[in-house]
Amino acid sequence: MDSKAGVWAIIPAAGSGSRMGGSTAKQYLAFQGKTVIEHCLDRLLSHADIDGAVVVLSEDDDHWDKLAYASNKPMFTAIGGSERQHSVYNGLTTLQHRCGNDVIALVHDSVRPLVSHADLGNVIDAARHNEAGAILATAVADTLKLQNERMEIASTMSREHLWRALTPQVFHLAPLLNALKRAIDDAVAITDDAQAVEMIGYAPTLVSGSADNFKITSPGDLELAEMIWLHQRDQHNDE
Repeated sequence: MDSKAGVWAIIPAAGSGSRMGGSTAKQYLAFQGKTVIEHCLDRLLSHADIDGAVVVLSEDDDHWDKLAYASNKPMFTAIGGSERQHSVYNGLTTLQHRCGNDVIALVHDSVRPLVSHADLGNVIDAARHNEAGAILATAVADTLKLQNERMEIASTMSREHLWRALTPQVFHLAPLLNALKRAIDDAVAITDDAQAVEMIGYAPTLVSGSADNFKITSPGDLELAEMIWLHQRDQHNDE
């Protein structure tokens, strides 16, 4: 494990975003003059510890090239697969081809444009010092109810030791690549990258992150994201 390895962002952006209810994928919706994915890339690539990015697109994407997104850091694209795990795997193989195995992959949802630089620094630092990697997460604060088949409360669950997984999720390239390949080969559906890593015996570090770093999934989320973005901008300007 090389604690000085370079860090590259992998941005899976091949999803259709059907829950937003429109024809445009949610990563290409806009607020404050930029699309969600542009805001996301601005946040990641402006961090000093991130060396570049691989954006994973659907094969029929007709929006990305029109953005003409520019950065002073290197960027590559890859073609996604049928599920998120395939897209991340394809992004990782592209990164491996470009940079070799001695690299750290920071996997981040294209529709989480509000991650703070402080949280990015904390999760990258944790991943550098744990061969299993690290993820941003928030402790569960709500009361959890288990339903029965009649949509009634069957029981109240303990929230002790429970966390909501966020992104970025940050791993040394080889373990993540191997974990995702095994999940794909075994046809195991995973809900995040950490789950694949856990399945091969690793225990990633949990790093407490801000709940502002939420995933845009429904129409009302775009307005909320804009409000938080403006608040973050004003806080930064006041520093």
